[in-house]
Amino acid sequence: MFAWLFGPPEARLRKQYDAKLEQAMLAQRRGDMKSFAFLSQEAEGIWKKIEAFEK
Repeated sequence: MFAWLFGPPEARLRKQYDAKLEQAMLAQRRGDMKSFAFLSQEAEGIWKKIEAFEK
């Protein structure tokens, strides 16, 4: 009903995915490998949701 207002869900998921990857990259640069692994795993879960929409 409000898709025109919020945009397609795939676009929102892509933004979330990009943000998680950026956070993971920054954690890796800081040397915080535990956070890097956690954020990368979250990004992978978001990517799986994106793939599900594409099918």
